[in-house]
Amino acid sequence: MKRVNIMYDGAQYSVGQADVEALKAAIEEAFATGTPRWITVNFGEGRPQPADLLVGPGIPVSIIPIPSDDGDGDPAERGEVSDRSDTPLEVD
Repeated sequence: MKRVNIMYDGAQYSVGQADVEALKAAIEEAFATGTPRWITVNFGEGRPQPADLLVGPGIPVSIIPIPSDDGDGDPAERGEVSDRSDTPLEVD
């Protein structure tokens, strides 16, 4: 995985060399427990600055996996159709 883009409050952030499933698990844990938590991401182009985003119930966030150029990874991460029945992740 090259990076994961995150849309949060209309702005785009990113996490380089991210583990998508670990990132989803952290957000899902905040939702399941009802306790907001902070995730550290990057903001900006070129020389990104660290930013902390609060995730939890009532806070919408989108995760957009960006595959590496070599095409490794999950077919869904490469933009291919998958038979997975996962619903889009949205933290309520």
